[in-house]
Amino acid sequence: MNIQSCVEVRNEWDIVKARQSGRNIAKELGFGTVDQARITTAISELARNIYLYAGKGEVSIERTEAGSKVGLKIVAADSGPGIKDIRRVMEDGFTTSGGLGAGLPGVKRLMDEFTIDSKENEGTNITAIKWLR
Repeated sequence: MNIQSCVEVRNEWDIVKARQSGRNIAKELGFGTVDQARITTAISELARNIYLYAGKGEVSIERTEAGSKVGLKIVAADSGPGIKDIRRVMEDGFTTSGGLGAGLPGVKRLMDEFTIDSKENEGTNITAIKWLR
């Protein structure tokens, strides 16, 4: 079973599309409503960051496996300016957009696995995984 989706993010409606796609895939994989909400919140934040900071990029959502575990993997990728100070953006309360500063630290808390690869002037690639319980 190869369940996957890739949504280009260029405007606010694409954020909605990415959220809906993630919720649908999470539901198909058997995630409960609470984890579906966690997943869609994480996708929303990642897609919003692409829109706000890079202007465009993509969010891919797919089924993943590790041994007997099944999960949902989200990859948010862009070719934007990159993140200058990853440690700083991972601090609770830090914001460059005037928001609450829950962004990436919040995504990390909502998901089971979280990695950031970012290079200045080259872009950012964030991978987050939620495992089915």
